[in-house]
Amino acid sequence: MAATATSRIAVPDSKLAQAITEFIRDTESPLLFHHSSRVFHFGALAGRQRGLSFNPELLYAGAMFHDVGLTPSYSSAHDRFEVDGANAARDFLRQYDIPQRDLDEVWTAIALHTTPGIPQYMAPVVALVTAGVEMDVLGLTYHEFSDEDRNAIVAAHPRTPQFKEDILQAFYDGIHHKPETTFGNVKADVLADKDPRFKRGNFCSVIRNSPWIG
Repeated sequence: MAATATSRIAVPDSKLAQAITEFIRDTESPLLFHHSSRVFHFGALAGRQRGLSFNPELLYAGAMFHDVGLTPSYSSAHDRFEVDGANAARDFLRQYDIPQRDLDEVWTAIALHTTPGIPQYMAPVVALVTAGVEMDVLGLTYHEFSDEDRNAIVAAHPRTPQFKEDILQAFYDGIHHKPETTFGNVKADVLADKDPRFKRGNFCSVIRNSPWIG
């Protein structure tokens, strides 16, 4: 029998990874915990497929913390949820004397994971967190993974029967109190889908209403 994704791409066996797992289990819902775990596995497999050299611990940190900003404990009043999650990851990793360069890479990976078209040109951890998210939520690279790998990852970290609607609801619940932070971002689509009262920000209007003359 061929080796499956979860046997070939294991969660790092380190005190840091164990601490991250415990923290995320205690902080996030099972929905987000299992989603984040799948993001790690899909991201790591994508890294293997692309021939990228990456630090598995840093990828695990970025994947597991990428949605922490949706949780009440780590949701600020005015920052984008991606920034909230990035800040939470950075603060957590500082306890383990992680070098600043690595902190910056994880921070950027989380902060940019909903900004398509940019992460794939950046450092491997940045590229692969987004790759994992885009696979698990959007299925953009669904056919690049074997049935065996997809099934193994989902068996280890199950998707809910109505995962698509459940994850959209989780996004909405985490950002609806600060709709202004979705300006120019895909999360504006979530608010528009869930709240008929939501008024999307308009880049052209911002320019025309600026105090500059001309």
